[in-house]
Amino acid sequence: MFKKVIKIVLISLLVLIALAFAAPYLFKNQIVNLVKKEINKKINAKVDFKDVNISLFRHFPKVAVGLDELQVIGTGLFAADTLIAAKRLDAALNIMSVIQGTDMTIYSLFVEAPRIHVIVNKDGFKNWDIMKPDTVVAATTSGKSFKMALQQYAVHNAYISFKDETAALGTEIFNLNHEGSGDFTSGQFTLKTSTNADAVTVTYGGIAYLSNVKAVADADIQVDNKNNVYSFKTDKISVNDLKINGEGVIKNLAEKGYHMDIKFKSPSTDFKNILSLVPAIYTNDFSKIKASGTAIFDGFVKGLYNQTNIPAYHVNIEVKNGFFHYPDLPKPLQQLNIKAQIDNPDGVTDNTIVNVEKAHFEMDQEPFDIRVLVKKPISNMFVDAAAKGKLDLGKVAQLIKLKAGTKLSGLLNADVFVKGNVKDIEQQKFDQFTAGGTIDLNNFLYVAKDYPTGVKINALATSFTPAMVDIRTLNGQYLSSNFNGSGQINNLLNYMLQGKPLNASLNLNADNINLNNWMGTSADTTTKGPAAAPFAVPANLNIVVTTNVDKLQYDKVEITGLSGSLKINDETVTVANVKGNALDGAVMMNGTYSTKVSKTKPGIILVYNVDKVDVQKTFAAFNTIQVLVPIGKFIAGKLTSQLTLKGKLGENMMPDLTSLTGNGNLLLIEGFLSKFAPLEKIAGTLNIKALEQIAVKDVKTYIEFSNGQVLVKPFTVKVNGIEMEIGGLQGFDRSLDYVINMKVPRAMMGDKGNQLVNNLVSQVNSKGVPIKVGDIINLNLKVGGFFKSPTVQTDLKQGAENLAEQLKQQISDFAKAKIDSTKQAITSAVTDTIASIKKQAIASAKNELLKQLSGNKNTGADSNKPAVKPQDAVKGLINNLFKKKTRDTTTKQ
Repeated sequence: MFKKVIKIVLISLLVLIALAFAAPYLFKNQIVNLVKKEINKKINAKVDFKDVNISLFRHFPKVAVGLDELQVIGTGLFAADTLIAAKRLDAALNIMSVIQGTDMTIYSLFVEAPRIHVIVNKDGFKNWDIMKPDTVVAATTSGKSFKMALQQYAVHNAYISFKDETAALGTEIFNLNHEGSGDFTSGQFTLKTSTNADAVTVTYGGIAYLSNVKAVADADIQVDNKNNVYSFKTDKISVNDLKINGEGVIKNLAEKGYHMDIKFKSPSTDFKNILSLVPAIYTNDFSKIKASGTAIFDGFVKGLYNQTNIPAYHVNIEVKNGFFHYPDLPKPLQQLNIKAQIDNPDGVTDNTIVNVEKAHFEMDQEPFDIRVLVKKPISNMFVDAAAKGKLDLGKVAQLIKLKAGTKLSGLLNADVFVKGNVKDIEQQKFDQFTAGGTIDLNNFLYVAKDYPTGVKINALATSFTPAMVDIRTLNGQYLSSNFNGSGQINNLLNYMLQGKPLNASLNLNADNINLNNWMGTSADTTTKGPAAAPFAVPANLNIVVTTNVDKLQYDKVEITGLSGSLKINDETVTVANVKGNALDGAVMMNGTYSTKVSKTKPGIILVYNVDKVDVQKTFAAFNTIQVLVPIGKFIAGKLTSQLTLKGKLGENMMPDLTSLTGNGNLLLIEGFLSKFAPLEKIAGTLNIKALEQIAVKDVKTYIEFSNGQVLVKPFTVKVNGIEMEIGGLQGFDRSLDYVINMKVPRAMMGDKGNQLVNNLVSQVNSKGVPIKVGDIINLNLKVGGFFKSPTVQTDLKQGAENLAEQLKQQISDFAKAKIDSTKQAITSAVTDTIASIKKQAIASAKNELLKQLSGNKNTGADSNKPAVKPQDAVKGLINNLFKKKTRDTTTKQ
């Protein structure tokens, strides 16, 4: 009997185990169908997942349902942006609800390795706004397929990126881990949370307020679902070594938003805790640093928060007698005293006050002092700021550990002050604004990984006036280039504090610039990496640079006596009157590069004039010439040319050939054409050896190009006693469609050539058309095929029809295709313009609303545009404007 019982138990256990393994497969289709149905019903986005993973063991006794490789990709404006990508989204469900396939109850939720990108674009549209408009209505009118009865949730190894372009605000979090537990079905419960992140960066207006700091926050949140009140009190918040106590209450006011009352304070007065927020110090043997001094850090957030209101806030930082010293470095930083507040009493942005009452430190007993006061940042910003002191930059490495290989030296001497309303500068009321002083930098040297040969500034002298910053002197060296210059910055405060385009004019001179070294180009042309993204011209620059360069080297082209100007404005780079000596002749160029309409396909306009340049060197130097004038590869001689070109750039900043349109002329002053397959084919067909290699002089042609084709207008040339009239089409793909009328002395044709003529005469006579030929043969040739594999058809020219009339159909087809292309371009431009105007209108309306909310009734410029650092803009500009052409390693026809 006992054996039977054991046997029955074992069989039952085996059946249960078998069912446990089989269950995920038995109910998988029901769960997959339900998940996809619910997602499509509620989400306006592209949602995909690789598989549904079901297990009875992972969250036993609940059923674990996991979506593997989950992706949520936006639509419309955010079609190219991934909102969420997670390794797995895992939920624990009631087993009976899974079996029934309806009313599935979720008890826990886990997200593994999510990558979350949250975006508010410059027009205020949010990429997370993906819920369908009727979701709420549908939820109230039909039964729910999923019910939430959460008891636990967790997010592990998360990456979060938040970018708000309207406020120039950004947050980036690496390796975030967050867990929470509590009875979410209860009216009142305690939500126990634990959070940590390896690196948190917060930027605002281009300034990093936190940079790669470690963050920890553990808090028990008292949840009152009946009254929609959430409160907390914790002493377990830390940012690097800075400990923070926090407490507060948040009340959900439904449609009105949230009422917040939060206080925070650092319990410690140890200066070293505040010092840990400085990245360069915290990441280099921070535990070994000797530090002393006291510090205060506290603040509050209180008031209503919703889409149109922010709460009042206050932040206070104070450091007294700060001191720190690396034991293995010779110099300490001492007498660090800071007193600063950020205060907003009522949530109106225009009433924000930033007040750095004092910032004082001494380095090797040299004092340096800074103070800054900013009021009314929206309506009429008031600034009262000053900086005074000397900094021996060579001593920085004696008190702060720099990255390996980094060297820094130089003497900075500052004594500068500004005071007044920024709007007075805009309105050129300089008598109502005070500014003065100087900032000088001498014997500056910076060596780092990105600049191994160093950047040296021998002297930089600037003086401040209400109207401008005058750059009186600038000279230095970079990559064996000696440079000097001067200039002025006309609106530094407007640029730094209000995000207005930086207005400046500079004069720069250099002796020798090797752009190949500047760009760090590689000799390896076989390995193809990812396509380089086009350089986006900053919208917040209005700079004119006038330059003279004794010698400039770019790829294999050397230009001497280079001069011209470069202007950056309205998301467009304009080069004007750039001229110099190159390619054994003279070159002059004007043009534009613009990303205003499209950031991915920049528009270009190029007008160039070359005089008496070497054909072979010109052909080798420029990709565009290789496409438009492929015959140049076979010509040795001198060329004068004018060309106007318009189009777009594609991948790797190379011209999109299908978009190129333009016209020009080419004057071959003198040249020798040889090894040219079409000419050799004609010479062989007519048995005229003198045509295999020809010398030409003063041959001028006019061309137009569009839709991948070049129209060569008829031109005449006389070679070795043979008169030729040439014209036709050639493709960017090296295809040929030419017509050539020739007057050939019969004596030059030899036996084979004369036999060809006799055959042609016989063919014409056989058709009943009597024809006789004399000593001069009028031939009509049609040249087709490709440059490397041409075809030639010959016929006797019987009428007086000139070549222009013979090419009438070709010219008509070319013109029609050009008109169709222009119509398409105009339609596209109009569409882009309408879209741009619409965006501007939305942005303007939004800005006006913000001004009204901030208490500013006057119109003014948008101060919320994200700033672009000038050094990044200039570096990107150089790298992309002078990008070396990609060497073509493929064989073309």
